[in-house]
Amino acid sequence: MWLLLAFLSAAFLGCYDSFKKEALSANAVIPILFLNTLFSSLIFLPFIILSANTSWLDGSIFHVASGGWEMHQYIVLKSLIVLSSWVFGYFGMKHLPLTIVGPINATRPVMVLVGAFLFFGERLNVYQWIGVLLAVASFFMLSRSGKKEGIDFKHDHWIYFIVLAALLGAISGLYDKYLMAPRSEGGVGLDRMMVQSWYNLYQCAMMFCMMMLLWWPRRKQTTPFHWHWSIPLISIFLSTADFMYFYALSIPGAMISIVSMIRRGSVVVSFLFGALIFREKNLKSKAVDLALVLLGMIFLYIGSR
Repeated sequence: MWLLLAFLSAAFLGCYDSFKKEALSANAVIPILFLNTLFSSLIFLPFIILSANTSWLDGSIFHVASGGWEMHQYIVLKSLIVLSSWVFGYFGMKHLPLTIVGPINATRPVMVLVGAFLFFGERLNVYQWIGVLLAVASFFMLSRSGKKEGIDFKHDHWIYFIVLAALLGAISGLYDKYLMAPRSEGGVGLDRMMVQSWYNLYQCAMMFCMMMLLWWPRRKQTTPFHWHWSIPLISIFLSTADFMYFYALSIPGAMISIVSMIRRGSVVVSFLFGALIFREKNLKSKAVDLALVLLGMIFLYIGSR
């Protein structure tokens, strides 16, 4: 069941990346990021209110558990990690082709796998090491493809933004496993709906402060904001993808390394959007790089069964 949810999450995540790229085109980043957190919060706010004041959602997969500060402090930290990843990721995606960003993000399972190895005792076997090496090789090949478009991986700071976003995303994935793992297994044992619902609200508050302090006073001197139909779709597809992701992690026996790897299969969807909708360049060489990433993921999957 958790494998199916992971694959569905990957499909929605690919659509999320594609609509995000569309919304960011010649648009202000910070307001879009704020609206993303706002719409996501509005999606989950009814579940919080109904769970707290009625018994309608009791026993359902949409019930949000209650808890004090001893639980919410972990969710606040989760919000900070994710929001930091999003800030770097949104700015990087605005200035880079989707067919470059997607394969870089697809190396995130390697980071998660190494983290799972270090913190959760998940050991790497021969197949997993092959997958790691293939992912590393694909990154260097992707840098060669990027040079054809004038993107120097060593000196382009937007590349560093995407890499840092991927690293923070991997940290968030490992932290998710810790948050929802039972206390008997060394985790916090938080309810998955509680994590997803409240971290969106905390992010919304953080982004509002950031927008009012950093963007609003300088809005006339920076890239202007304009509404685009794809902006609410960002929140809808992301919230659906994350709901399936958290649900998968809450199922006993789910492995964070496998779930994270499958979710990165979203690169196939975003790559197709980049090729067919955005008409990006050098697709043949990038397709080879993508194939190498996917081959590495296959080895990770075989080694993790």
